[in-house]
Amino acid sequence: MIAVIVVAAVGGGVAYMLWRASLPPQENIIIGVCGDLDMPNGKATWQGAVLAAEQINAEGGILGRNLTIVAEDDDSETPPLDIAVASNALTKLITLDKADYIVTSNAVSPLVFQDIAAEHKKILFSVWASGYELTQRVVDDYDRYKYFFKVFVPNSTSVTQHLVGSLITLKVYTGFTKVAILVQDIPNFRESASNWSSTLPQHGFDVVYSGTVLVSATDFTSQFAAIEASGAEILVPVMVTQQGTFFVEEWYERQSPFVIWGILPTVQNSNTWNWTEGKCEFVASSGMPVVAGYPWTNKSLPTRAAFIQRWGEYPSDVAVAAYDTVRFILPDAIKRAGTTETQGVIKTLETTDVETSMARHFVFTSSHDMMMTFADPNNPAALDEGHVMYMTFQWQNGTQIPVYPEEIMEAEGSGYRYPPWKGPWG
Repeated sequence: MIAVIVVAAVGGGVAYMLWRASLPPQENIIIGVCGDLDMPNGKATWQGAVLAAEQINAEGGILGRNLTIVAEDDDSETPPLDIAVASNALTKLITLDKADYIVTSNAVSPLVFQDIAAEHKKILFSVWASGYELTQRVVDDYDRYKYFFKVFVPNSTSVTQHLVGSLITLKVYTGFTKVAILVQDIPNFRESASNWSSTLPQHGFDVVYSGTVLVSATDFTSQFAAIEASGAEILVPVMVTQQGTFFVEEWYERQSPFVIWGILPTVQNSNTWNWTEGKCEFVASSGMPVVAGYPWTNKSLPTRAAFIQRWGEYPSDVAVAAYDTVRFILPDAIKRAGTTETQGVIKTLETTDVETSMARHFVFTSSHDMMMTFADPNNPAALDEGHVMYMTFQWQNGTQIPVYPEEIMEAEGSGYRYPPWKGPWG
């Protein structure tokens, strides 16, 4: 009887192996990238996703399946910003390209994208939209919008918390309290500027100027003149396009008597020193630590180095967010789910706690937003949470030096520096 059982077991094993060998190979997992592929953010999204997929495939894939990246150009960064064109691109990714998951940098029509993903029951990762309504929809109508996850950028509440906290620290460094705010003429930015104007006085600041600038502007003479006349000691500019680079060059050439402490993603690019011939010196800008070359996590610098090696350029915020989505966040969820089935992956995404280039503990909130870490002068241990964090870096002699949070600046043995020309710093 034992012999019969052994023979049967062995025979069954051989039969199973033969049956498995006769099956067609498992199809690749298809990741769709939807963005303006000819423009900075769309291109960066594609580059980050492709690099991540190449690395995943080199390691054997996910559940034995390789990743394939497919992309559609949605013209979301190219005027006239046609929502129909963008919608058609996303729909094509889902219906014709058969994407299993979508990564998008569309920040012009994110609510429309969210609706399309909900209609087709496809998981959509956003790496560049910030609207508060996006994640509120997940809370208000979970069954419809549970397919949406925001990997980046911070919402307006998080940006305000970071900006106010960092300005309070700058006030400790400098004693400066007179603030000017200048943002690109974009609805979300105007709303943020209004919030800052009402919040900063509660922390001892005097907002002496608040204005907007057209995204297409390349000359800022009138804005600089008005800000200088206001007596501002600190300028907070928010410019997320290449315009920010032109702006800081003009500030440097004018030798305007105020410091810059803002949100200028293109200025954080490590090529900016060469682009501006050093005229970005003394500018302080907030952004991801990995972009500036700071090792916030164990994966930050390896990611940055791999991106440079693969593409010959430094990664932007959106490139890192797309990379982390495809390299760490989605694979972790699929592996823990043991399947690529949408509902199962949603459940494991909601319990994500994985190290990425952006966070030692990348975690989604209950509204499918990214969890952030904020510096707290009264609680230095807050940094130990290790979630996604904005830091502030100042260009000094060709290098981006951390100047906020203060604990990190002190640990690095660095300090905040003033421009060499005349100003309120004496």
